[in-house]
Amino acid sequence: MYKKILVTLEATPTDRAIIDHVKALARFMQSQVVLLHVADGWAARTFGSDAVSPEVAEDVAYLEKIRAEFQAAGIAATAELAFGEPGDEIVKWVEGKGCDLVAMSTHGHLIVGDLFLGSTVRQVRHSIRVPLLLLKAK
Repeated sequence: MYKKILVTLEATPTDRAIIDHVKALARFMQSQVVLLHVADGWAARTFGSDAVSPEVAEDVAYLEKIRAEFQAAGIAATAELAFGEPGDEIVKWVEGKGCDLVAMSTHGHLIVGDLFLGSTVRQVRHSIRVPLLLLKAK
């Protein structure tokens, strides 16, 4: 059912909930997992894939660590770093590369808060045509 799962990561403790959940789901479904983080700092937004900064280096190391964690659990996983506005880049990735499920952690804001503050989750859920798994961070 879910051959390819896109897991979006913020590189914060919020990620742990979705990582652990998708590990179990991917193992059960024998899914391939793609880990995606969008670097959105000044260098990343200004220089895109040519960006060189401590933030980008930390993001690459984080993605590799999580990819290795999935691999150690026997789950095929790749990692990708995108640059720019997270919501835009996630939607662009889904439209361009395709997947069967997008999995994201949420901060658990109230819907009213999302309406006024904006949110990556809100943008993604209104823009993609594949199932979206949202898991509230603990």
